[in-house]
Amino acid sequence: MAANTGHEEQTGAPPPSSEPDPAAAQAPAPVRVQVRGRRPRGRVAAAVSVFGELLITAGVVLGLFVVYSLWWTNVLADRAAGKQSDDVRHNWAREATGGGGGPKSFDAADGIGFLHVPAMDSGEVLVKKGTNTSLLNDGVAGYYTDPVKSALPWDEQGNFTLAAHRDGHGARFHNIHKVRTGDAVVFETRDTWYVYKVYKELPQTSKYNVEVLMPVPKESGKTKPGRYLTLTTCTPVYTSDYRYIVWAELERTEKVDKERTPPPELR
Repeated sequence: MAANTGHEEQTGAPPPSSEPDPAAAQAPAPVRVQVRGRRPRGRVAAAVSVFGELLITAGVVLGLFVVYSLWWTNVLADRAAGKQSDDVRHNWAREATGGGGGPKSFDAADGIGFLHVPAMDSGEVLVKKGTNTSLLNDGVAGYYTDPVKSALPWDEQGNFTLAAHRDGHGARFHNIHKVRTGDAVVFETRDTWYVYKVYKELPQTSKYNVEVLMPVPKESGKTKPGRYLTLTTCTPVYTSDYRYIVWAELERTEKVDKERTPPPELR
């Protein structure tokens, strides 16, 4: 046993040399190089990931805003306008019709009547006093009180000037670009149908152009007092940079019968 042990000691691995190994001294440290190279890439990847998530979030928020502006506001406006319109017609049904002129006991705050423009395919549009945003947001049209006071349909002369939204909040004048010269525009009160005929359109003008609202809208080509109607709304669609204008002139009036039979232009 002792001999075997001594043989193993003689034939075992040589003791480590104190001399430095040239090859080992020149070998690079690959692990350190790889670790250092990964850090910048990791930071860039993290930044790109965060930026991408922010873009996705912004896109979702923007999409929800568009849905709210172009769909949900229309839903709310339709509900509000429908209720107000029902109230007006209910009041009409309870009261006797007036003899000529305006409705017998109308309240401009509730609504003075309904606008019908077949070319716009927007159904009946309740018309109320004023053009402030909160009023128009209820899906109605309003007649101007400022900067130029509107005439009313039953006035002997003047310009009945109306405004409504073109997108969102009911978008009652969304299809105003479909209105053409010769088309009918009808305004309905409790006792009278006022039938107008379009004679000119102005696709774009400054939102500060108040001349289009004057009692005699000379920009439309008219030079003498008459019974005019002017429709105004924002343009282009989904912006409020300019105004789209349609002018019409009263052709005739018809008394409302018990069945409220509409004039031929609406049948």
